[in-house]
Amino acid sequence: MKQQTIVTLDLEGVLVPEIWIAFAEKTGIEQLKLTTRDIPDYDELMTGRLAILNEHGLKLADIQEVIGTLSPLGGAKAFLDELRSITQVVILSDTFLEFAKPLMEQLAWPTIFCHDLEIDSEGRVANYRLRQPDQKRKAVAVFRSLNYRVIAAGDSYNDTTMLGEANTGFLFRSPDNVKAEFPQFRSAEEYDELMGLIRSELAG
Repeated sequence: MKQQTIVTLDLEGVLVPEIWIAFAEKTGIEQLKLTTRDIPDYDELMTGRLAILNEHGLKLADIQEVIGTLSPLGGAKAFLDELRSITQVVILSDTFLEFAKPLMEQLAWPTIFCHDLEIDSEGRVANYRLRQPDQKRKAVAVFRSLNYRVIAAGDSYNDTTMLGEANTGFLFRSPDNVKAEFPQFRSAEEYDELMGLIRSELAG
């Protein structure tokens, strides 16, 4: 019997803009432009971000104000709509529920697994809470244990364990440093190209 399939996708850089980069551009704080494309260690990245927010007195509301101005990447919703019409799709992201909601609304509420933030009484981001460490890879492993064939796509260092755990993994619009370090994953630059790769896997 042919296995049922789930496609797991990263969010930022794949379907929506990088939230922290958008916030960095709004505030003029260059260090906030660093993402998981630059720093593989997520704790190092987030600890640095929280320190910068605290240093500049920036609150959750300041970040959410910027998120409210963002839209999905051009072609992302059409790609996601088509993909959801042919297979199950789950977004596996290292963003936070407090960031994701307005973007999920614009994408017609796909399923997303992500983390959350600890906010203090003054609205500052006091800490971040991982739903669980290495959640992308672990989610894929669970889907496979449920006898799903998993096809995964992402762009950054923090996606590579997910891609490796999947039956098939693709890089999408990844920077050259990630593509060079992980040549085992085929790469796509446009949604039509990624859709073609996924449809080929689904037909296989």
